Amino acid sequence: MILRAVLIGLAAFLPSPAGAESIRIKDLVEFDGVRGNDLVGYGLVVGLAGTGDGLRNSPFTEEIMSNLLERLGVNVTGEQFQPKNVAAVFVTAALPPFARAGGRIDVTVSAIGDAKSLLGGTLVMTPLNGADGQIYAVAQGTIIAGGVTAEGQGAKVTQGVPTAGTIPSGARVEREVEFDFAQMRSVRLALRHPDFTTASRIEGVINQAFGTQVALMQDAGTVSLNIDATKLSSPARAIAALENLLVEPEARARVVVDQRSGTIVMDDDVRISHVAIAQGNLTLRVEEMPQVSQPNPFAQGETITVPNTNVSIQNAPGTGLAEVRGGASLSEVVAGLNALGVAPHDMIDILKSINAAGALHAEFLVN
Repeated sequence: MILRAVLIGLAAFLPSPAGAESIRIKDLVEFDGVRGNDLVGYGLVVGLAGTGDGLRNSPFTEEIMSNLLERLGVNVTGEQFQPKNVAAVFVTAALPPFARAGGRIDVTVSAIGDAKSLLGGTLVMTPLNGADGQIYAVAQGTIIAGGVTAEGQGAKVTQGVPTAGTIPSGARVEREVEFDFAQMRSVRLALRHPDFTTASRIEGVINQAFGTQVALMQDAGTVSLNIDATKLSSPARAIAALENLLVEPEARARVVVDQRSGTIVMDDDVRISHVAIAQGNLTLRVEEMPQVSQPNPFAQGETITVPNTNVSIQNAPGTGLAEVRGGASLSEVVAGLNALGVAPHDMIDILKSINAAGALHAEFLVN
């Protein structure tokens, strides 16, 4: 498999005019209380074209189907079910903030048995519970599956994931989250990426916009907003007045590598001290070529297998010593590393070695 390395220079959030980029406060923080809630339910999908659960391997499907039919007034005690058009599923959804009773939300449906596909199936009424065990929504509708499977006696092909799908606006909100945002006298702004400099800048921009001390930085990840000091009638109006204010965020220099895909992402603030790098590969090859030794037709012997092993070691010429100038910009660092002419995984190993030598001045993250 051919791996590709991507060296991406992200815009630097520096106070200098040349590299600065202003971001809205609403894209940098989460507002206290303005959050969603995860919901989950266990339900039944019907109407599948013979791609449902095998009831012998999925006894819970038979159990939920029996319970559903009995609730509908159908007595199935002692009956044997052998349908292939039903499947047990987990139904998940996110209840957005300020969702009101009667509103609609999207749901995701995922098979938990041995169903082959949910394509064309219909989810039967399924209650969705929150973390507190209360029912907040009820889901039902036709599933839009994201894949398809075709198979014969000797071959099978699958495209996408046919055992999972979505139902747009498939759940109706039945219960509202008890939270009175209008009564809050103080709102905390939680930074998505905590940083003291960014929090200080948010505090300054908000206070400048209101002309008085209404915001106070509490720590690197929290800025508190005094609603009464804003002289506005409600917290909602205060949030609306500040969420589009522009701030130049600061971020730590980072190098993120993904060893599985060979991807490398560098921040524009990454700096490397003056180093010299040499890289080469050592390849060890072992080949087994057994030979069969067979006796003469009239000899009293046995046919045996004689091992024949060929071992070789190959040392790649490598790149020699390549110099990467210290204190360089991102483009110069990338040019210096590319000059080594190595594969993506070798590039990751080089960055690891530079970091171990203390010459990489950035946070090094490996996924």
